[in-house]
Amino acid sequence: MSELRAKALRIDRLSTLEHFERCVAIQSAIWNYSPHELFPRRAFLLAEKLGGHVLGAFDGDLIVAFNLAYPGYRGGHAYLHSQMLAVLPPYRNTGVGRALKLAQRDIAVADGFDLIEWTYDPLEIKNAFFNLHRLGAISRRYIRDFYGPSSSPLQGGLPTDRLYAEWWVRSQHVERAFEDSLRLQVPQQTVVVPADIYAWKSAADERAVQTQQNVRARLEAAFAQGFVAAGYQRQPNGDGSYQLIRSTSADTLQNTWSSPLEA
Repeated sequence: MSELRAKALRIDRLSTLEHFERCVAIQSAIWNYSPHELFPRRAFLLAEKLGGHVLGAFDGDLIVAFNLAYPGYRGGHAYLHSQMLAVLPPYRNTGVGRALKLAQRDIAVADGFDLIEWTYDPLEIKNAFFNLHRLGAISRRYIRDFYGPSSSPLQGGLPTDRLYAEWWVRSQHVERAFEDSLRLQVPQQTVVVPADIYAWKSAADERAVQTQQNVRARLEAAFAQGFVAAGYQRQPNGDGSYQLIRSTSADTLQNTWSSPLEA
């Protein structure tokens, strides 16, 4: 793994059908979806043609990771929806995921976007830490069973509950995350996800269902009360915890979060 860290991976926009075929293959290898759930080659092609983008990480001439984004429009505001970030297992924990997001942020700023959104599984501790702590995204919307039943073994048969990540790419909060100086005020609430969740999901253990229901109930209640997940911590035992603070701003796309996250 240390050799991979030292090896420079090239980040570039993808544009050919061969590139997109490779993305489909990476997607299939990681999530092991049934064919009807796979994003086909044309979905990648359309992203590039309609104002989104597909970014790839190259090890030599081989694509080993990608990031797919579409343009979106809601409430009178344009934004980017980052649909999928995929990194092949040998290249994880090398910084390639963060490099892809940095490149995506550069594109968003150049194209005039303030916001990039995506969804993620609330029970995925590493992803939540990456999104909220490493990138400086925030979450304040919880959607139950977002995609409906999934064929991916990674879902463990659970409903596809998702949190929205809001990434305000021009905000001071995001700048501090990139500088590794992100410090929140003392959280007013925390929601813990036990490290055992992965084993419970893999074994179809009832405790996985109970954990999802507990995390769902607590986050939904917190969001309804005006709290925002603006940070995430990982404990030495592997547990993860959402760090929730109260929002003092209206829930609009104009909000860049410079005020409530100053402390």
